[in-house]
Amino acid sequence: MSFFALLSVLLAFTACDENQEEFNINDKGSITLEFDNIVGGQDLQLDKGAYTNASGEQFSINLFQYYISNIKLKTEDGREYIVPQDESYFLVREHEASSHEITLNNVPAGNYTEVSFVIGVDSLRNTMDPSKRTGVLDIGDEATGKGMYWSWNSGYIFVRIEGTSPQSPQVENGQNIFFYHVGGFGGYSAPTINNIRNKTLTFGKDAAEVRKDKAPSVHILVDAMKIFDGGNTISIAANPFSHFTTFSAKIADNYVSMFTYDHVHND
Repeated sequence: MSFFALLSVLLAFTACDENQEEFNINDKGSITLEFDNIVGGQDLQLDKGAYTNASGEQFSINLFQYYISNIKLKTEDGREYIVPQDESYFLVREHEASSHEITLNNVPAGNYTEVSFVIGVDSLRNTMDPSKRTGVLDIGDEATGKGMYWSWNSGYIFVRIEGTSPQSPQVENGQNIFFYHVGGFGGYSAPTINNIRNKTLTFGKDAAEVRKDKAPSVHILVDAMKIFDGGNTISIAANPFSHFTTFSAKIADNYVSMFTYDHVHND
């Protein structure tokens, strides 16, 4: 091999080495998932935002919240990190800014390019003893306003959206209201509605670089408009409310598409 050919090979290896940041996979760090709630191309503004769905119906939203659970991360080289289940339940509430950011600690160092999660609460946790359902899963937490559990149906509400629309025939306190409370984990002793949904988001060419001294943030957009047009067209006039009904499965199929990857910040 000539001197110049050898020099070219050495330079190529050097360039590769410079482009690969060294890290110890035994190191631990943290990563934050930021859920940014929007409606179409607009920021979600409770009570004062005015939006129009695919059916041409005007509406505003006064409550929007949902469970995220069973989070898994995958690196560019295929390693998977599963968040310990007892630490993997979160309730994102639009009116509670601190809930929009989910920080995961003790994550093995790596370049993460994918996140998966459950929208809702898995069937196993739904049927555990209440002592195993604490924090955002506290079934006695109705008084604080979370309101994400059906005591009459013994199950969690996975996604809850409420608002007003002139197209809604449901009148309460002089307002035309609509609400969708969607849950159902498949049943404990007999089959019932199962609205648990899974979502996987890939980061394209981006990577969230978790290091012991670097804590990236993954920005995820959550488009509430998709509840009305995420595959099934939902009309408020025709369906102003939904609880534990077969129709709720159409809403569940729609809200899977609410979640899209936006970008990564590597701090």
